[in-house]
Amino acid sequence: MGSLGEVSFVDTTFRDGNASLWAGGLPNSQILPYIEDLDAVGYQSFELVATAFFKKMIREMNEDPWYRIRQAAKLSKRTKLRAIVGRSASSFEFMPASISYLYLERLFANGIQEVRISDSSNTAKYWQQRVSDCKKIGLGTVLNIIYTVSPVHSDAYFERKIKEAHLVGPDRICFKDPGGLLTPERTAALCALFLKHTHLPIEFHTHCNTGLGPLCAIAAIKAGVRIINTAMPPLSNGSSNPSVLNVVENAQSLGYSTDIDLSRVHSIGEGLLGYAKSNHLSAGMPLEYKESHFTHQVPGGMISNLRHQLSQMNMIDKLDAVLEEIVQVRKDFGYPIMVTPYSQFVGVQATLNVMSGQRYKELSDQTIQYALGLWGETESQAFDTNVRDMIMSSSKAKKLMNWTPPELSLKDIREKYGGASVSDDELILRYLGGNEQFERLNQAPVNRSSDVSRSSLARTASPPGSQGKSTGKAELLSLVHALSQKGELGNISITSSDLDLHLSH
Repeated sequence: MGSLGEVSFVDTTFRDGNASLWAGGLPNSQILPYIEDLDAVGYQSFELVATAFFKKMIREMNEDPWYRIRQAAKLSKRTKLRAIVGRSASSFEFMPASISYLYLERLFANGIQEVRISDSSNTAKYWQQRVSDCKKIGLGTVLNIIYTVSPVHSDAYFERKIKEAHLVGPDRICFKDPGGLLTPERTAALCALFLKHTHLPIEFHTHCNTGLGPLCAIAAIKAGVRIINTAMPPLSNGSSNPSVLNVVENAQSLGYSTDIDLSRVHSIGEGLLGYAKSNHLSAGMPLEYKESHFTHQVPGGMISNLRHQLSQMNMIDKLDAVLEEIVQVRKDFGYPIMVTPYSQFVGVQATLNVMSGQRYKELSDQTIQYALGLWGETESQAFDTNVRDMIMSSSKAKKLMNWTPPELSLKDIREKYGGASVSDDELILRYLGGNEQFERLNQAPVNRSSDVSRSSLARTASPPGSQGKSTGKAELLSLVHALSQKGELGNISITSSDLDLHLSH
């Protein structure tokens, strides 16, 4: 052991790295054959899925997420499997408590051992509900306190949230910086607050959007944090998490020890890099520092998607205007944390404002719901009162004013999604992916292949769904733009794998 103690690691490659750099498109055939090696690297846990993966895998990749979890659980003998969960089982829509609880139960039953829990506004009552549910089921709990920069997110705010999280009683607390907004100095100061106000183990999670992620990871270690979230190249850096190779090397140089087997990390990385080259996917690379990122705070993956979407619409010249409008919309919303789903809510509304040429002329249902308080009292109370009055004067807002999300029983949900004979696992797949998409999935025996060895890797294979009709966000945004020009349309609803969008004039 190094003279300064041991640092442990949680791997994020197949979840956050995959989501941040390759839009979550890494197939089972390029994940499962690496699990045995990953299990032997020396990580405490590794992230495998989030709810958004279920939608994408079912709707676009024609793959079974339960199969991924079950096979990974069989192959991982020492390292815990982790999933990421939010306030409910879906980030973009209201879900009945019955299906959200069942989702947690089935994660555990299929092999997930612990979950990292987020609430987009760091609201303690939602933390309490999810931690309580997980403990009943037997899942380990890691509770996120999400970092952001705004006039309201002060040291006093984070001190209060650390104390609230401690009282909730998770197994661990994670200091999470999804936007890559931390500096080394801010990291050191806030990590000291965490260690002062709780005896629970602390994890540190950051991204590399500004190029400062690796420095912040070392700052956290120096401050006393002993569990760091990292990814393996080629799915580290860029808008992803710091590279485990870099953080381990720097920690060891400072006198800390680790149990990470870097030779296995290199082996896995070489295989993934071969797949990336065959499929024209970009490897994560260190980014240069950009001060503007602290102004708009748009996550890196969201910026790349937005740039692509606007290019497809021949509107790339509007990118700076959209980013500028995002700053204003976030202020109007009361400075929400720019994390799923609120970053998308703000980004969509800002884009609609720019496309329509008038602020809040076109409204998404999510904007109205947010202003009404349906996404939480904290969120509604922070909303700019003048902007809320403008939104509430719309005809659609008046219709939604007395609406509350329905709390359906599992029996009611089963009747809609396949009937009483549908298994719990199938019900989750149908609910998240849709009945039609599930039927297509169910006819694909490749999803249940038993060959998960390293020799089965098809590095030249195309990503699932890449040969089919494109369902990319660029096409969706083009459609939104076209439909928004049609004055005779009162309401527009569009659903994709990771977005449920509802618009009204």
